[in-house]
Amino acid sequence: MTEDQTFDEMWGHDCRLRTPYEGFKSWFDEEDPRHLRAKQREAEELFRLTGITFNVYGREEAEERLIPFDIIPRVISGNEWQKLCRGITQRVLAINAFLHDIYHRQEILRASRIPHEMISRNEAFLPQMMGVDPPGRIYTHIVGVDLVRTGPGEFFVLEDNARTPSGVSYMLENRETMLQMFPELFSRNRVQPVQNYPDDLRRSLIASAPAVADDQPTLAVMTPGIFNSAYFEHAFLADKMGAELVEGHDLRVVDGRVAMRTTRGYRPVDVLYRRVDDDFLDPLNFNPESQLGVPGIMDVYRAGGITLANAPGTGIADDKAIYSYMPEIVEFYTGERPILNNVPTWRCSEPEALAHVLDHLSELVVKEVHGSGGYGMLIGPASSKKELASFRDKLKARPANYIAQPTLSLSTVPILTQKGLSPRHVDLRPFALVSPLGLKIVPGGLTRVALKKGSLVVNSSQGGGTKDTWVLED
Repeated sequence: MTEDQTFDEMWGHDCRLRTPYEGFKSWFDEEDPRHLRAKQREAEELFRLTGITFNVYGREEAEERLIPFDIIPRVISGNEWQKLCRGITQRVLAINAFLHDIYHRQEILRASRIPHEMISRNEAFLPQMMGVDPPGRIYTHIVGVDLVRTGPGEFFVLEDNARTPSGVSYMLENRETMLQMFPELFSRNRVQPVQNYPDDLRRSLIASAPAVADDQPTLAVMTPGIFNSAYFEHAFLADKMGAELVEGHDLRVVDGRVAMRTTRGYRPVDVLYRRVDDDFLDPLNFNPESQLGVPGIMDVYRAGGITLANAPGTGIADDKAIYSYMPEIVEFYTGERPILNNVPTWRCSEPEALAHVLDHLSELVVKEVHGSGGYGMLIGPASSKKELASFRDKLKARPANYIAQPTLSLSTVPILTQKGLSPRHVDLRPFALVSPLGLKIVPGGLTRVALKKGSLVVNSSQGGGTKDTWVLED
């Protein structure tokens, strides 16, 4: 699909206003453009005052930046959302079943649906989790599924985020900002609410407490600290849930339980929403150099003394090489064909696939299998000859470290510019909560937008921004 054929979510392929945007468009036409541009500046100031920032790495010191926000909402119909929810639910339940299987009987490997080496040689696979039964058999308490759209009913899963999916605080702040600045816009459109997410998250996590917890489980959020790129979100969610925000040095193992330091001594923690990577979680079981973790926490976890959300070892489901097997994974554990399709993927570890990728490098998107945040990737059509040559050397040196995908024509939605509305490419990260109570998906998620004209890179670390995502009532 060429740029001229890109699907625009407001205007479709034929420049006719699509039904979900009718309410917004009638309001927009009544507004003074100067007033809207002033509101855009007001939104940026609100974000600055609130401290909605993130850190960009790759320099000698991390650079703190303001999250760019666009005031034009992305609008999704109720019917479109229902189909997405069915697909996300199917996929998330399959991921949870896959994680339980590979840390127990490994039936999917016995059935030769996935090569053994994809698991055994994968650095995200944790042998320490073999045989461990998390409370409620829940591995992925919070999952973010990145989706891209190429047509009216064409959605693809770009990647799964099963370790520590971030961005939900931006989704909530985007909605709060829009409600504050444009209350009349919401009175004219039946937009499903997202503000209940912190309460839903707390309820879901508490329901996942271990058997040793009393009838009022204690919940805490574990952060690596203020220098982490997502610290704003850690503090934000802890505050909204009424949970304690703790670092590794605030916790210790006491009488077989993980306890947090309080003014009245150490108090047991039942559920720990941890935003610390596996390798740094426990210096006795993982990286002995870690100053961020809690010595012995994995021993308590394996004994059933605490719930860790998400479970250690879930990173294997984030792996982009494993992603390429998700159609087989979904079918193996659900007995159904996937509702949401994967993007076609070449595994560069396979010689034929590598040869194809090298021959078509300028046409493809190449990603590190453990990469995130837009780092370590190549967008072939936007790369110089020098960048292509450099990446070609990386591929030849470590082919198993990469996968490649075709350059999809991501759908566009309007943003506000000096000249009015202008289309920009977007993706979508809905958030699913999983607990013994069931699975719940917040109606909307985080829309990330490439603010540069023609750019396909939506990550905030690479110059992208965010916008409010509306899911309309039926």
